[in-house]
Amino acid sequence: MTESATPQVDFEATLKELEDLVKQMESGDLGLEDSLKAFERGVKLTRKCQAALKNAELRVRALTENNDFEDLDTEQLGEP
Repeated sequence: MTESATPQVDFEATLKELEDLVKQMESGDLGLEDSLKAFERGVKLTRKCQAALKNAELRVRALTENNDFEDLDTEQLGEP
């Protein structure tokens, strides 16, 4: 699957929304129906975060597959 085919997730924004949702649920101010809706939303946000982390892990593994950092051309990376 190419990067363009993979939906981009703003991990930090998604995590912040999840944290806010948890605080709201922990406050005890939500009724049963609203709590269930919040829980469902939390599950979806958690899955998005997990997918984003998995994608990041795969990218790191691909970049470090051979553990051969000496061959990196730092000039191409914009580093001296």
